[in-house]
Amino acid sequence: MTILESNRSGAQLGELTDRNTLRADARRSVSDGAVTAAYAADREGVIAMLQTALATELTCVLRYRQHHFVVKSPNSIGVKNEFLEHAIEEQQHADQLAERIVQLGGTPDMNPATFAARSDAEYVAGTEMRQMLTENLVAERIAVQAYTEMIHAIGESDPTTRRLLEEILAKEEEHADELSDLLPRE
Repeated sequence: MTILESNRSGAQLGELTDRNTLRADARRSVSDGAVTAAYAADREGVIAMLQTALATELTCVLRYRQHHFVVKSPNSIGVKNEFLEHAIEEQQHADQLAERIVQLGGTPDMNPATFAARSDAEYVAGTEMRQMLTENLVAERIAVQAYTEMIHAIGESDPTTRRLLEEILAKEEEHADELSDLLPRE
């Protein structure tokens, strides 16, 4: 018998809900999907943070894609490819955030008329490669700061969202490093 099994039958640890209560609670709240009574975070607050992150990611997708198509210089092919790769990864982040919003009972807000205003990062259409690299690096630095703050705010109250944000943060840090390496030094 494992500790969990003995606790479910005898509640030796005192912190886990007994099996019959787990079953009854799960049936009673089926419409809540993945969110159970054990969810300790402010669900509406987490959804609001995720909506801002979603708007930021969508803004970044469009900026990276625009930069991918318009960057022109003798050495732009590597930068062009980097912009496209980042756009694809930012879209993946947006999709992950949207999915988590749905899991928490929200509806992802992808309204193009409003998401730029809700984004932490700005959409700056560049004309020169250096400007594009700089604007994308600034946006990545904003994302690193914002995700770090969200992770701290969530703490241990929502481990699933925290892990998601930590994964995205790691990728945003990687993006910032890559862009910093591509940015010509003055």
